[in-house]
Amino acid sequence: MKTPPHHPDVPPEESAAPPEEATAPPGRPGASVRRVLLDHVRPSWPALALGALLSLVTAAAGLTIPLVAERLIDGLTHDRPLDGVLWAMGVLVAVTALAGPVAQYVLRRAAETVVLTARRRLSSHLLRLRIGEFDRTEPGDLIARVTSDAALLRQVTTDALVGTATGALTLVVTTALMCLLDPVLTGVTLGVLLLAGWVVRTVMARVNEAGTAAQESVGAVGAALERALGALRTMKASGAEDRAEAAVHAAAESSWRAGVRAAKWLALAGNTAELAVQTAFFTVLAIGGSRVASGALDVGRLIAFLMYVFYLVPAVQQLVGGVSQYHLGAAAVNRIRETESLRAEPAGRGPEPGAPAAEPARSPVPARLEFRDVHFRYGPELPPVHRGVSFSVPSRGTTAFVGPSGAGKTTLFSLLERFYDASAGSILLDGRRLDGWDLRELRSLIGYVEQDAPVVSGSLRENLLLGRPGASGPELDRVLRTARLDELVERLPEGLDTLVGHRGTRLSGGQRQRVAIARALLRRPRLLLLDEATSQLDAVNEAALRDTVADVARTTTVLIVAHRLSTVATADRIVVLDGGVVRAVGTHAELLAGDPLYAELAATQFLEPTA
Repeated sequence: MKTPPHHPDVPPEESAAPPEEATAPPGRPGASVRRVLLDHVRPSWPALALGALLSLVTAAAGLTIPLVAERLIDGLTHDRPLDGVLWAMGVLVAVTALAGPVAQYVLRRAAETVVLTARRRLSSHLLRLRIGEFDRTEPGDLIARVTSDAALLRQVTTDALVGTATGALTLVVTTALMCLLDPVLTGVTLGVLLLAGWVVRTVMARVNEAGTAAQESVGAVGAALERALGALRTMKASGAEDRAEAAVHAAAESSWRAGVRAAKWLALAGNTAELAVQTAFFTVLAIGGSRVASGALDVGRLIAFLMYVFYLVPAVQQLVGGVSQYHLGAAAVNRIRETESLRAEPAGRGPEPGAPAAEPARSPVPARLEFRDVHFRYGPELPPVHRGVSFSVPSRGTTAFVGPSGAGKTTLFSLLERFYDASAGSILLDGRRLDGWDLRELRSLIGYVEQDAPVVSGSLRENLLLGRPGASGPELDRVLRTARLDELVERLPEGLDTLVGHRGTRLSGGQRQRVAIARALLRRPRLLLLDEATSQLDAVNEAALRDTVADVARTTTVLIVAHRLSTVATADRIVVLDGGVVRAVGTHAELLAGDPLYAELAATQFLEPTA
């Protein structure tokens, strides 16, 4: 877990989840590991059943071979016709040679499908997590659950489920056939195997502990590496590479130690099973040889019995391997279960996964907004951010929010996007409570430019079309001109298809802000949220975009959080926040004359003087 990220309007210690999200998620926290595993495997049951059936056919053919071999030896000993025996032997060998590889292919393909299904489900769930849940997790650890934890389902499916079942059935049938051949030798064999089974069962508890530690340490490696790479420039500028390297290495060494412990116990379990079979073989050979010498047992029957002892080797190894993989995979399945139990946002009435995004129905009327006695805090143990915030925003025009740091300005936008839900009170959009809107529909009406203007890895075109992939070429050209990006695109080597680098590192701060503004405008929003959207722009571009915002405000409701007086002073109305409440509402001139805090902010905090 990690410390929640710092929210711009909240002190670092206040950045936690809201009360309703801090409770235990509903999900399936009580579901057993076995049930979660079966839930993931269920779509692949037909293929797994076919693979298991082919494996049983292969095993049955192999188990019949010793009986045919006994007939062959008896025929050679007593000079009997061998045509039928040789034909039977050939058919059995052919069945084993053909069915075995096909069974392995079918099972491995089914296992890959299980992994694919798990990764799809996990990634879809993670992308829909509530922000409060995401704030309390390490992204690197979540990534490890989708990659390494899900990959372990491959072994769990083929070895733990199918392998254990077929291995156990083969062991039972082999034992029954051995008992038919000679009950005395069967008793000797089972005595040795039961002793080995007791040892293996004791070892499996250690395998389970080591497997759990190994999977947790894999997540720790991912989390440590993500922390370092996610702020690599800061690490280098702070000269902290050595400390970051030490943290990643320590996590990797912890993972190595856990993996070595698991390997040690697995090796002990496997060697115990193999040693037991070898001991049983030599014991049967000694006792059986003496019985052959005394005339109590035929040579052919002894050879058939010894062949069955050899058939016990793969059956026992399959059984032990399956149990071992189950204990190793149980840790991964448990982590998958924990991930799936994290709270996700309510499902919207959107397109099916993989379907093209449909254009949302748009109303030409700008959004109307009202906050009624809204209370909010990021955690039950933290001080409130909002304590009865009330104000209304009419349809159309620009409303600016000002106030000291920690007043809750940016949090207003997070509540509007429903990243968090208010603890009390209500927020109305077009006279309708936010929690009454379909989440996809709500967000399709809003264009949001975040304070740090994040840009995702990929091309410039992909970033612009992120919120509206079906936008036409003329619309794209229009927003490029509006955001003053057209000249930048002309200078780029591949135009809109130029890669922007990880988190947009190939763009300047001002360019990233203009990309974020263009992306928001391309959505044709009814409500535009701008959080310090021009803070990194030079004076020329800032003035141009200020004119653009004024033009957009004629057909859209625009909300702005800003510290530049030049941006705030031109707003149609200004809301002054302080201590989690609305202190005053008015125009720039009215607040200068009537609110001392606003006058102080205008004189000391804003960067530009009054025009």
